[in-house]
Amino acid sequence: MSSVIENELKQLIIDSLDLEDISVEDIDSKEVLFNEGLGLDSIDALELGLAIRKKYNVRIDAEKDDVEKIFSSIVLLASFIESEQAK
Repeated sequence: MSSVIENELKQLIIDSLDLEDISVEDIDSKEVLFNEGLGLDSIDALELGLAIRKKYNVRIDAEKDDVEKIFSSIVLLASFIESEQAK
């Protein structure tokens, strides 16, 4: 199941952050999303967090959740979403 969510997340990143020159295939699920990896920043994280809440009804709480770990790759983000949906 997570490969489905991984591809959905890749498309969500592309759509919500207007990354027109990147396709789903260009994003490695294990690639670092911020800084040296895909190059996202904190503003991108906020926008992505909102998009995830709208699409999956999952809230990423910066106060409680280990945000840096959750957003470190598509794989970890997908696994967090799946675990939250299972609650």
